[in-house]
Amino acid sequence: QVQLVESGGGLVQPGGSLRLSCAASRALAGIYEMHWYRQAPGKQRELVATITRGGDRSYSDSVKGRFTISRDNAKNTVFLQMNSLNPADTGVYYCNAFHIITRGDYWGQGTQVTVSS
Repeated sequence: QVQLVESGGGLVQPGGSLRLSCAASRALAGIYEMHWYRQAPGKQRELVATITRGGDRSYSDSVKGRFTISRDNAKNTVFLQMNSLNPADTGVYYCNAFHIITRGDYWGQGTQVTVSS
């Protein structure tokens, strides 16, 4: 098992930036695929960004070109750099770790991001 703790959320004006962090309780390298999801009020949780064991990245169309996912395996941490934020990016952002062998699926508690003037 792995415990995940997100941080870095907050209130930001449109056009601003935030950097989310997801700290894991154990090593992620080689066995976990990492994801960031978000859930807006009244909407379903949606996949925002993925980084594979090998470092390949993918993004939803709504954030492509504005968000960047990265991982620091030495620190057991995954990041989500969010630029050019707009009100549609408002929601609770969740970190997810998927174990590629056991198929275990682990979630953090979420961090609130609010984009408003």
